Amino acid sequence: MTDNKRPTPDELRNAQDATFTTGEGKAPELGVKNASAEGSTYRPDWVPEDAKKDDTFACHVMKGVKEMHDGLLSSSAHLAPSVRPVQRRKKLTVADYVRGIEQGDRVILSRAITLVESNNKDHFKLAQQVLQAVLPRTGKALRIGITGVPGAGKSTFIEAFGNMLIEAGYKVAVLAVDPTSQVTKGSILGDKTRMETLTKHPEAYIRPSPAGGTLGGVARKSRETMLLCEAAGYDIILVETVGVGQSEVTVRSMVDFFMLIVLTGAGDELQGIKKGVMELADAIVVNKADGDNLKRALIARSDYDRMLHYIRPATEKWKTQAYTCSAVTKDGLDELWDVIQEFAEQGKENGVFLKRRQEQSLRWVRDMIDEHLHNLFFNNVVIQGRMGEVEAAVLDGEMSESQAVEELIGVFDKSLT
Repeated sequence: MTDNKRPTPDELRNAQDATFTTGEGKAPELGVKNASAEGSTYRPDWVPEDAKKDDTFACHVMKGVKEMHDGLLSSSAHLAPSVRPVQRRKKLTVADYVRGIEQGDRVILSRAITLVESNNKDHFKLAQQVLQAVLPRTGKALRIGITGVPGAGKSTFIEAFGNMLIEAGYKVAVLAVDPTSQVTKGSILGDKTRMETLTKHPEAYIRPSPAGGTLGGVARKSRETMLLCEAAGYDIILVETVGVGQSEVTVRSMVDFFMLIVLTGAGDELQGIKKGVMELADAIVVNKADGDNLKRALIARSDYDRMLHYIRPATEKWKTQAYTCSAVTKDGLDELWDVIQEFAEQGKENGVFLKRRQEQSLRWVRDMIDEHLHNLFFNNVVIQGRMGEVEAAVLDGEMSESQAVEELIGVFDKSLT
């Protein structure tokens, strides 16, 4: 290096901070050309031995950013950092949300759904006010639940099916019931990236909702999201579940028609599908029925039809059957839509459709009461203070599980008096 005494990194940082913060004085000679944000960068701690004082480097370190500076070096005046202040989003009122939703504004719809998904108490209250205001516009859409074994092609099917419905003149919303992993606390939000065509369509709305920790929390948020989409004018609501345990039961409790997507090779597949899941389905759809796989798909369809003879139908006065389709060639999608329409018309005529909707509404009320009481118990300060001791006593064999429950319930009851 040509300098006899090179400033230490700390000295450089302190000098730069003073210049950047106050704007007074002249920036130290730091060896970096930067006309747009002089003094806001310094060269790395290590540089080549033959480097000169005015050399520039591809790697530079910034001490901070000035307003909307993008962090890039530039000597061009027109590329100088902007002095425009960051604009905050307008805080919407209930009337703003309602008006935007009723006009089909996707941005405001998304913000309303974000309120529903939030665990913030103020957001919850605002979301409930919005829901109450738009409630008269809900309930007119056809709700279709979709589940299936991993790799069955649910996302591909939904994209093909959704595009077909849009071409027929419908507005389609796709929601995902996706319970958060109890291990990682994360959730699967990849479906939107696998529905590229549908995502870009102006008549479609896809919301891969994150979960609320418990399946009960997911269910409430998904139901309310569905109501908001209906109020925004979407005719068909497709509700997809990742297909893990109780999530199928949850989706079944919020939709009119429920379909199970399966693969060919029924002999093997039947071993991997719980009988309980098949009992929930109004239709079993053998996907990927195309090319060399078509013959196997037809065989699988026959196998499923035979098995369905021994399973009680999911919907009163409706016979569950198996169908084949291909999300790639679009074969079978029209037939499946005809089946769903027949299901809805028949159910409305015989009263089953309305009866199920009413039962679902009452179940939603009870589920929310369960969720509220659960949170009330475990968020109780007295319970939180006693829980550790009781759990330790159970693990040490000093207290039975039943005694532990009785103890905690007693503590909880006393805390309320």
